[in-house]
Amino acid sequence: MPELAEGTIIDGRYRILSRLGSGGMADVYCAADEQLGRKVALKLLYPRFAEDQEFVERFRREASSAAGLQHPHVVSVFDRGEADGTYYIAMEYLEGRSLKALVQQEAPLDPVRAIDIVLQILGAARFAHRRGIIHRDLKPHNVIVDSEDQVKVTDFGIARAGASDVTQTGSIMGTAQYLSPEQAQGHAVSAASDLYSVGIVLYELLTGRVPFDGPNAVTIALKQVSEMPLPPSAYNPAVTPELDAIVLRALEKDPAYRFGDADAFIAALEHARAVMLAPVGSSTAEFAALAADPTALGPPAVGEEYGPVPPPPSDRRRWIWVLVVLALLAALALVAFLLAPSSKRRVPNVAGDRLELARTILHRDGFKTVARRAPSRVGVGRVVYTVPRAGSDASSGSTITLVVSSGAPLVQIPNVANSGQMAASRQLRALGLRVVTHSAPSDTVPQHHVISVTPPAFTQVREGSVVTLTVSSGKRAPTTATVPSVLGNPVASARSTITAAGFRATVVKQDSSQQPGTVIDQSPAANTMAPRGSTVTLTVARQPKVVVPSVVGQTESQAVSTLAAAGFGASTVDQPITTAAQDGTVISQTPAAGQKVKPGSTVTLVIGRFHQTTTGTSGTTGPHP
Repeated sequence: MPELAEGTIIDGRYRILSRLGSGGMADVYCAADEQLGRKVALKLLYPRFAEDQEFVERFRREASSAAGLQHPHVVSVFDRGEADGTYYIAMEYLEGRSLKALVQQEAPLDPVRAIDIVLQILGAARFAHRRGIIHRDLKPHNVIVDSEDQVKVTDFGIARAGASDVTQTGSIMGTAQYLSPEQAQGHAVSAASDLYSVGIVLYELLTGRVPFDGPNAVTIALKQVSEMPLPPSAYNPAVTPELDAIVLRALEKDPAYRFGDADAFIAALEHARAVMLAPVGSSTAEFAALAADPTALGPPAVGEEYGPVPPPPSDRRRWIWVLVVLALLAALALVAFLLAPSSKRRVPNVAGDRLELARTILHRDGFKTVARRAPSRVGVGRVVYTVPRAGSDASSGSTITLVVSSGAPLVQIPNVANSGQMAASRQLRALGLRVVTHSAPSDTVPQHHVISVTPPAFTQVREGSVVTLTVSSGKRAPTTATVPSVLGNPVASARSTITAAGFRATVVKQDSSQQPGTVIDQSPAANTMAPRGSTVTLTVARQPKVVVPSVVGQTESQAVSTLAAAGFGASTVDQPITTAAQDGTVISQTPAAGQKVKPGSTVTLVIGRFHQTTTGTSGTTGPHP
């Protein structure tokens, strides 16, 4: 669809004011709702999507679901409809800029500001998830931010119509930098996929870059599936270890290791923000220690121990009092011993957590940590177990050893070339490898058999690595095709026909009595076989040229008549001459006599004009006519 001009009316209601931009599915315009007198953001589907009835039905259904989302951080959907052969959605129009523009202009952001923005996005996601709606395309481009950092998320539910689908050419729709690993592999999408995308957004706000990038969408998608991101603090030292751990947990490859829901993500971020905003020198750990040990307040002031001093008793009574006091002191000592807080603490279970998160948890519980590596099938960088073991008691301030996985065992990729796709996949999965396939034509490998494997056979990789199988889709398309007949067709139409058949077209012109501009011959001939991509020569009729007659020496009127009879026009130019006999006659012509030119061409005639002159020295006049 060409760009709509200002003032265009859509569906008899929405008047176009300006173009706001475009996305993967639609053009976006600012429009005036003539019925309600308000501005709206109008999304018009691209024609290629509007022609797909299955896509349109999903688009309608999801737009209806999104229209039911009324939340402070969700852009409202007002209306949907059909106009001019395509479909539209009318949404709330917002003043502000996209979060992507904010990133480009201001990132990396202060961590507290980044958390405040992401908490609003998570609030919108939580609201939608509780109503069964998953965004599927959360990215900074779909978040609008005003001047006070108030956020609204757009396209909730609408992205389902296409963001996670794969096109007929195999390319991934949507922005690959923000796709979850399961989306990149074409698997089922859940709320955890949105949380992964929010994790990418938080990473970009903190660092000014996305964790995975590359020259094309496929490369980025493979990184989303198989590569681990660097912690944000590698690019922004202001990011705390706790915030590092939160981001890395949100970016787990396996959805089961991510936050259970938006609430858990929100709680983690709010805690990290509270720690950052706590006054310098304050500590919840110090407060807890003070509450557990009241003697930290110091001894009571002199003279304030227990009231006035009693008068000195007699010796006997003195001993009785001594015994009573000793008994009381013994009892108090026993009670103090029994009630005194233990210096032992229970070691928390951090098995399966990433090293950064495990350290944060243990330090928060009053332990020191040291890490050592060991091979394990647990993911690289995850805690396998602790020493002492989780659940046991250890002294506060003691050191806990974190045994961290250095990675799964190495396995060797077998040679599965020419094997059937199913058999090869089973063999690789039995070794603990993940299999991704894509197809390619082959003249030598049978259909559904393996052409090649990446990484190559006999390469050693770790269990859980991704292996790509290139599988034969069958023989390549025929290398020859039938040359279509275009005789008698206009040259433009003939070119299109030849190109559509898989050939290239070249044109030569030839004088002919046939209609100028039509094909009078072709080579190779029609209905013959020729290699695809080869050239078909089209001979196109051209009006024959005619010979220009000679009119030099004729009078002006005679020359004009002669040229008109031959089908030419004439124009004249006077030129002074000194010979009276040539006065009024043609002394030259352009084009010259005998040249071939197009019929109807104009011949320029130079007409001689004699002027009588007087000689000053003799006083005689020149010749008379």
